[in-house]
Amino acid sequence: MAKVVLVRCTSYDIREVDTAIRRGIELLGGLKRFSRKDERILLKPNLLAPDPPERGTTTHPSVFRAACRIFKESGARVSYGDSPARGSSLSVATHAGLQQVAAEEAVPLDDFQTVVEVSHKEGRQNKKFSLAKAVVEADGVISLPRFKTHALEKITGGVKNQFGCVPGFLKAEFHAKLTNAVEFGRMLVDLTNLVRPRLYILDAVYAMEGNGPRSGNLRKMNLLMLSEDPVALDATACRLIDVDPTLIPTIVYGEEFGCGTFQKEEIQLEGDSFEEFFCPEFDVDRGPIEKYVSGSGSKLAVVLLAIVKTKVGNRLFHKLLITKPVIDAAKCVKCGICVQICPTRPKSVDWIEGDKSRPPRHDYERCIRCFCCQETCPEGAIYVKKPLLRKIVADY
Repeated sequence: MAKVVLVRCTSYDIREVDTAIRRGIELLGGLKRFSRKDERILLKPNLLAPDPPERGTTTHPSVFRAACRIFKESGARVSYGDSPARGSSLSVATHAGLQQVAAEEAVPLDDFQTVVEVSHKEGRQNKKFSLAKAVVEADGVISLPRFKTHALEKITGGVKNQFGCVPGFLKAEFHAKLTNAVEFGRMLVDLTNLVRPRLYILDAVYAMEGNGPRSGNLRKMNLLMLSEDPVALDATACRLIDVDPTLIPTIVYGEEFGCGTFQKEEIQLEGDSFEEFFCPEFDVDRGPIEKYVSGSGSKLAVVLLAIVKTKVGNRLFHKLLITKPVIDAAKCVKCGICVQICPTRPKSVDWIEGDKSRPPRHDYERCIRCFCCQETCPEGAIYVKKPLLRKIVADY
């Protein structure tokens, strides 16, 4: 039976956050279950981009500070780190407010630049990974994700947070090779099974809805969630925002690959009541991810699949059914980050004839819909557009 703890936390006041996390850990069996004297414990926050804490892009400094204090009390040698999408770990941690906390709590930034090749024979899809040295050398990892929407995987939480264990410059390779949400989700599950964090503390005091994981709006949920099971954690978080967990690849394959369970009857909720945090108005895509091309679920899906298998049909499919990243020219400041981060060769988003005085433009024939451009845009100028026909098919 997987345990997921829901703890009410109404602010980022360090005293309230510290009390809430301690309560959650006790409900899961106590600190000794997760950390012992002289062990090397690595705290793995979400450091997606160099944004200040009030934007909600990264794990909040108060959640990080409480984790630093609590795990140091066990006598462990605590360090922290993450590999952001772009920029150095130190730079992003400084902008996000974590480096100052780390300095005050005497928790060093660990090595997330040195690459170590690791075999993963038990991996169902990915049999090897290039991981940060800090992750490989740690005795135990404590994952500190932020609950946010995500264009590719719908939500980012416990399972998705381990992608930061892959050094930043190697992330593009996964996006280039694994070109859909299912393949990418399977990789994330394999990675999580390899890293095997001992505990997940999900920051949902303020969660990000809408155009996440960087440019969405903050929704106050007054919640911290803790679990040893990332699949049960993410499934419970989905149910809290009225999203069917079986539509999330990281959750479905998380159970199939033995990473955890999403079955409601196999999850024991502890702490405060589920109903207290239920938020059905949360702004998130509740439709299926490519379910309409699986060949199952409806006669319409079977017909569409047959059409897609033709050359002309495939072009129409991408034009009329597939979501795509779109640049809002009014918001674009022409920084070029979307061009830099695009993993395809040639680029799927690039300057128009090399003219950097105009917003870049997408080539949707090349675009693999990894949404890296949307994820890293600092101005929120890129959003995900869902064609009307896809909405109709999804509803059908």
